[in-house]
Amino acid sequence: MTTAVHPKNYDIADIGLAERGRFRMQWAAKEMPVLDLLEDRYRRERPFEGIRMAAAMHVTSETANLMRILIAGGAEIALCASNPLSTQDDIAAALVSHYEMPVFAIKGESTTQYNQHINHVLDTEPHLTMDDGMDLVAMLHTQRNSLLDGIIGGTEETTTGVIRLRAMAAQGRLAFPVIAVNDAMTKHFFDNRYGTGQSTLDGIIRATNVLMAGKTFVVGGYGWCSKGIAMRAKGMGSHVIVTEVDPLRALEAVMDGFQVMPMAEAAKVGQIFCSATGDINVIDRRHIEDMRDGAILANSGHFDVEINLRALEDMTTKITRVRDFLDEYTLADGRRIYVAGEGRLVNLAAAEGHPSAVMDMSFANQALAAEYLLKHSEEMTGNVYDMPESLDRQIAALKLKAMGVEIDTLTEEQEAYLNEWTLGTAE
Repeated sequence: MTTAVHPKNYDIADIGLAERGRFRMQWAAKEMPVLDLLEDRYRRERPFEGIRMAAAMHVTSETANLMRILIAGGAEIALCASNPLSTQDDIAAALVSHYEMPVFAIKGESTTQYNQHINHVLDTEPHLTMDDGMDLVAMLHTQRNSLLDGIIGGTEETTTGVIRLRAMAAQGRLAFPVIAVNDAMTKHFFDNRYGTGQSTLDGIIRATNVLMAGKTFVVGGYGWCSKGIAMRAKGMGSHVIVTEVDPLRALEAVMDGFQVMPMAEAAKVGQIFCSATGDINVIDRRHIEDMRDGAILANSGHFDVEINLRALEDMTTKITRVRDFLDEYTLADGRRIYVAGEGRLVNLAAAEGHPSAVMDMSFANQALAAEYLLKHSEEMTGNVYDMPESLDRQIAALKLKAMGVEIDTLTEEQEAYLNEWTLGTAE
């Protein structure tokens, strides 16, 4: 990287954690061969030479490996957290110490610190944004709009961010093109389903240490993330109930073998609840009022709004931290409700986030999307764009190659048949 870090040009918990973070980065890299393949090309071609990037992402060992290959490609990157509880402090230290990278992220930072850190990243006057949840882009358009003229484009990692961006674009407020990395097939088919599924259960188990088998597990929503959660909870022996507002997704959940009912009914029988919809108050006061003593609430949506924590606090006479990342809310009638990870992303608040193998593809999407923007931004406007299918397929092919998996190719005869409309039943 061409820009050295000034001693005060970062804000992290403890620089002394850098060596531990470096080892964890190396461990994650073993499961991220697609990024390694990209790094080889980036070192030769330097596609991001002279480009400043502002990234608001979960500061994890997987994100650090994305930062590593972007730096190898010539980028100058400043990084902040996209969630106050998702930072791995040793990883932040490793990026500062070993990559001379400006990082502004501390696990458990206050909302004030969180917003200050986003501002510090924007102080670098970036050309590209890389967001996870859209908080950085939102601040750029509201408080820091003097920087908009210098922005080439951006990428968005998660469902919630894409929803917000599309709402912004629909109102004509989005000032530059953003590629919806979340909607790439190699992202949501794998990261959202397998990554969120495994890591969410990991977070709930680490926070509570409860046995999943035999429990009634209520999943809010049946999008790609919720599908993964439902799949993994079922696999661990839970009786899974799905709640939905979309009739097509509800029907799919029924056909997948899950019981489907309104949250108002599920609240009466559920023992563990986890929402991943991207919407507000999925678990609301009226649901909490009907929950049984000992119910556990978790969230795997991006923001801490899916559980109505304000309503829960209003109903509560005492809050007790009973385990790391698990709070007991004692209600006026004596019932106890437990909230994992302060209602934030439980897979990152109470665990380590997605496995490296799935983030390998997600972050390959991020890198290739950023490269695509540099080449094509002049053809694009202030809108949300899908990931080009050719790049999606390129990433899938690279992943298969890294896994040692070979697939068939069409023969010339087969290609001709697929492109000919007159052929039908063979004579």
